[in-house]
Amino acid sequence: MNLDIITKNDNHEVQNSIISRIRELINFKNLEPGDKLPSERMLSERFEVSRSNVREAIQKLEFYGLLKSIPQSGTFVANIGVIALNGMIDEILGMKDPNFRSLVETRILLELKAAGLAATRRTKEDLIKLESALISYEEKVLKGEDAIQEDLLFHLSIASASGNTTLNKLMLIITPGIMTNFEKHHVCDTSKANLAIQEHRSIFEAIKNQDAKQAKMRLKIHFNELYQYCYNDNNIEFE
Repeated sequence: MNLDIITKNDNHEVQNSIISRIRELINFKNLEPGDKLPSERMLSERFEVSRSNVREAIQKLEFYGLLKSIPQSGTFVANIGVIALNGMIDEILGMKDPNFRSLVETRILLELKAAGLAATRRTKEDLIKLESALISYEEKVLKGEDAIQEDLLFHLSIASASGNTTLNKLMLIITPGIMTNFEKHHVCDTSKANLAIQEHRSIFEAIKNQDAKQAKMRLKIHFNELYQYCYNDNNIEFE
């Protein structure tokens, strides 16, 4: 079998298999934090898979902080204990790709917190970036054009203005999955795009005025359709 051209599902299984074998290798050789793994080429030969598959598995473990790759030096076990490493790999192997509903729910949770922080911490540069994204969105809507990308870029600007780099990174991670599924799931009524302009403007003004409570309240109003999509229940409360 040519592992470079297998289906996505098969590739997921191959990746998990490699991750399991990397764990076995770490445990068998009693590798400790800071110890170096064999090269991609050696792992590829040992596991009888392509180097690209090995690279993807390593990148996934590196994404979760379990391995660390250093250019020109190699890949090393991260500075965590073996028990924690094994437990985290178990969780990674058991994870399924997030569905759209879970992405939307995560976005609500993250962005409500981001809006409050942005109102408190925003800089002049943040406001310039936010207003630019807002204007780009308004221009597209008023022309009757698709503005999904501009909409999400405005919301990413809120995350950036929060001053919390981890929160911002999490928003960046989930955004592509939301963008590729937004129209497919018919979450938002495009006929209400003009109303969304007003809602975006009110969120911007609250952040500009450094009113955290108002920023979160305006965002909750803006997310009304997302709440209904996730829960069919207007009584759900997020802080």
